Amino acid sequence: MHGRSERDFRRTGGDRSTNLGDIEIFARVVAAGSMTAAAGELGLAVAAVSKRIQRLEAKLGARLIERTTRRLILTEAGKGFHNRIVRVLEAFEEAVGFASDSSMSLTGTLRITAPTLFGRLHVVPHLPRFLETHSSLEIELDLCDHYVDIVEHGFHLAIRIGDLADSPLIARKLAPMHCILCAAPDYLTRFGDPQDLDELSRHHLLATEGEESWHLRGPDGERHLKARGRLRTNSSEAMREALLAGLGIALRPTWEVGQDLAAGRLRRVLLGYSAPSRAGLFAIFPSKELMPLKVRHFIDFLCETHGPKPSWERAILKIEPHAVDGAPAPSLDACRADLAALMESPDTCGR
Repeated sequence: MHGRSERDFRRTGGDRSTNLGDIEIFARVVAAGSMTAAAGELGLAVAAVSKRIQRLEAKLGARLIERTTRRLILTEAGKGFHNRIVRVLEAFEEAVGFASDSSMSLTGTLRITAPTLFGRLHVVPHLPRFLETHSSLEIELDLCDHYVDIVEHGFHLAIRIGDLADSPLIARKLAPMHCILCAAPDYLTRFGDPQDLDELSRHHLLATEGEESWHLRGPDGERHLKARGRLRTNSSEAMREALLAGLGIALRPTWEVGQDLAAGRLRRVLLGYSAPSRAGLFAIFPSKELMPLKVRHFIDFLCETHGPKPSWERAILKIEPHAVDGAPAPSLDACRADLAALMESPDTCGR
């Protein structure tokens, strides 16, 4: 009745080893939402699928699925096991494709999470070029401004900006980040250009929540300034719109305001001052072991797109040749070499 037998899904033998076919069936059950649906997709009897799940649970010594009359619910062990085996199965399929000399086009879905404004300005506009190169690949892009556990939520890759906290995740720096003072021409016409930090402190200063304390470096050394203004928001997009609308002066990252400065919608303020920072643009991924090929290709693509000087800083340099200081972003070859070294390194973090 069914076109495939249980033996078709066996990848390893022996009573002491966990059968990779059982793991594949478990992953298919989770994806389908029921054993009945998974059995139909696999061409197996429902009883056979249930037996394979039970055998896997017995081998692991843990219950993976709670069965009810209406639906299947993953246990805590089941969730953790599933999050890990998905990466293993993806790597297995890619290894099979590589060994069989398959085409270099990537397949499946690449799940990425990124900050909302950065994703809209600097990720989405470049995706057509990446997808044209890899016509069999799909991308699921989640844009949000809160921290996302990429392992728990099943993301292959996160793009993060700033100073990174210690983490077992792997980080690859893609580009530097610099913050500069700027304002809309209309605001400066109405209130004047501040000539020093004392004058700056008397202006309307815009800052998102948690960024009200400004650390500035300039001709007279380093100073701290408390940003006080009439608008408070937790949204970078709202802050950018307020800045463009002429509500005040802000200390913003060049990736956010570079295009507006180049187009004349914003102007630099106190050119001798900027925020000292070791922060940057990072690609974050769960593990250097069994990295899916599509993740490696996308990291290469980000390096190529945003280095050796990010496009937003190139836009500023066209109008202000000495506006942006700091080390350049890594070249594509350097990024690839660093990534290759990272994959071979025993360290858990590669910043």
